[in-house]
Amino acid sequence: MHALGRYIFLSFVSLWMALPAVADELMILPTREGVTSSYWWMPRDNARATLILLSGGSGGIGYRNNQPQSQNFLIRSRDHFAAGNPAAAFNVALLGNANDLRQLDPVLRATPEHIADVAAVVAHVRAKSPLPIWLVGTSQGTISAAASAIALGDKINGVVLTASMAAPSAPTSVQYLAIDKIRVPVLVASHENDSCRVTYARDSAYIMEKLTQTPIKKFILLNGGSNPTGNPCEALHWHGFINMEAEAAKVITDWILNPQP
Repeated sequence: MHALGRYIFLSFVSLWMALPAVADELMILPTREGVTSSYWWMPRDNARATLILLSGGSGGIGYRNNQPQSQNFLIRSRDHFAAGNPAAAFNVALLGNANDLRQLDPVLRATPEHIADVAAVVAHVRAKSPLPIWLVGTSQGTISAAASAIALGDKINGVVLTASMAAPSAPTSVQYLAIDKIRVPVLVASHENDSCRVTYARDSAYIMEKLTQTPIKKFILLNGGSNPTGNPCEALHWHGFINMEAEAAKVITDWILNPQP
């Protein structure tokens, strides 16, 4: 190969090696008869596990202009979760809503239909990567994560519940699901200043008490952040770990890498 050709070849190889192996992208798949669901897929080269993030509120990722736009804690923090720490990254899948369940609520999140959608996404992700799969839910998304974990059994490897729905007065709270059947590690995390009446940190104790079969469980009380705004049950308040997204994601991913009671 003459000098110019060799230079062009090496330049092309260097450019190719600098590019990400796979770009983040929206995946759409059939999840039930006549129904499709979507998720935003973020593969990472040095991933140690795959995190499926289940947002709160009415669910979804706020997909607009070819990007997730939701301000939900998990969605806006997705890059922090994917980055993990210098030693390990994570594949991340942001769960979208099924085309017949555009607006989720606490009741719909525990239905067989919604659980079937989550299960189909878990299977689709598993086909892409053999790495351990963790369900990570926040607020109303903790209902989805817990209900799906009960149904999926050993098809997942762990669960994280943040700002959990745990008010004893709410019939849809996580502890009223059959979470005593969950047999994978579970992390429950709250912000100590969360003032949403259905996700007080102190009420997470009801969830912890009901987790009788998990091999490892831990409750972590987080503190930090700044400038909460709006409704105390919304994503830009303490409920959504505002302005401590990187710290919260690191605490969670560190525990996933090494679950300890």
